[in-house]
Amino acid sequence: MTHIFQRHCHAQLPIATRGEGVYLFDQHGKAYLDASGGAAVSCLGHNHPAIRQALHQQIDQLSYAHSGFFHTQASEQLADRLAELAPGDLNHVYLVSGGSEAVESALKLARQYFVEIDQPQRQCFISRRQSYHGNTLGALAVGGNALRRAPFAPLLMPVEHISPCFAYRGKSPEETEFDYGQRMANELEERLLAVGPETVIAFIAEPVVGATAGAVTAELGYFKRIREICDQYGVLLILDEVMCGMGRTGSLFAQEQEGIVADIVTIAKGLGAGYQPIGAMIASSKIYDVIDQGSGFFQHGHTYMGHAVAAAGSLAVLDIIGQQETLQGVMRAGDLLQQSLTNKLFDHTFVGDIRGRGLFRGIEIVKDKDSKTPFSINSRLHTKVKAKAMEHGLMCYPMSGTWDGEQGHHILLAPPFIINDDEIEVLAEKMATTIDYVTQQEYKNEKNYA
Repeated sequence: MTHIFQRHCHAQLPIATRGEGVYLFDQHGKAYLDASGGAAVSCLGHNHPAIRQALHQQIDQLSYAHSGFFHTQASEQLADRLAELAPGDLNHVYLVSGGSEAVESALKLARQYFVEIDQPQRQCFISRRQSYHGNTLGALAVGGNALRRAPFAPLLMPVEHISPCFAYRGKSPEETEFDYGQRMANELEERLLAVGPETVIAFIAEPVVGATAGAVTAELGYFKRIREICDQYGVLLILDEVMCGMGRTGSLFAQEQEGIVADIVTIAKGLGAGYQPIGAMIASSKIYDVIDQGSGFFQHGHTYMGHAVAAAGSLAVLDIIGQQETLQGVMRAGDLLQQSLTNKLFDHTFVGDIRGRGLFRGIEIVKDKDSKTPFSINSRLHTKVKAKAMEHGLMCYPMSGTWDGEQGHHILLAPPFIINDDEIEVLAEKMATTIDYVTQQEYKNEKNYA
């Protein structure tokens, strides 16, 4: 009996007692290969000596000072580093404690920006279906996952949603990849014209969609067209890199590979690599200067923002993932992971797609490959995959609702950047064994039921 209010009240979870490299160990000494980095968090693995040292050093010096009274050297240095590394004029860093806080901060700043330039009629956000931006009410509202939104729908602000750029599910056979991407991007302009572009604050999107669809990348040219549309109608572009940023896709900021720069970007997860809770909103000089020369006060704040220990840990993380050899290693390891998964699963009866970028990969499971028909929404296939994988000593991130928020199943993989070739092979083998067992059992169940 636990007094922890768990994510699921009936879960019987092991107790993690230590971590080393790409492995976590439970109270019985069983090892689990962390193939998902928790939730794409532990990008440098567990028990990294350089990060531990940085945290100890900061704790010995200063643990906490409220940002309403002080800045700290660690938070100043982290902001400087992020401004230096971020693309374009993303120069102003607002440090918070996680991804949802970063997104809430971005939404409120975007609204205040238009209030300060005397465009208070801009009250609407546009995002994409099958997106995820966090669990707080504002972040949940701009998210596009129907299942997560449903219980709280009466509490959510109205948001417009357009189609995701999800070629496996949406591209017509006669379309080129580029034409499909342009068609999806142009939905933004169509929606702007329908609601009135002068009423829209911002468009928010993940450069690579994470939890709700499983490492879905946009087609080449999609985000450039999105950027053009935002500029044409004076709408801000917010890119949510909470899960896909900080080197996860092979560049420090995922938007770099799209050849664009956001007006606001949100980051978290890999920024702290799991060693301390931290996130950040980074705003462009254009937006910051309006606040600076206007009211001078961003009407927002959090108790633990700019936490010194978290900032010191993140500086140590950036020392490692900001290096070119680390990012090149992510791309090489990601290619190897894709190849290993393809070798074992490409011809699998129930694997429809293997996709992603860098060390951010998704496997979509289907009942029929030709029609892409998913398994029943009542199968709870994702929970069975997770349980069986844990039996095999593998942590992965399965989800349901891949297709439309209810139907479909995928597995998200986001292993630590330090994973080696042998560990990638172990990962792929355990994943293939898990998928084979669970899907075969479920197919028999559905066939018998029918």
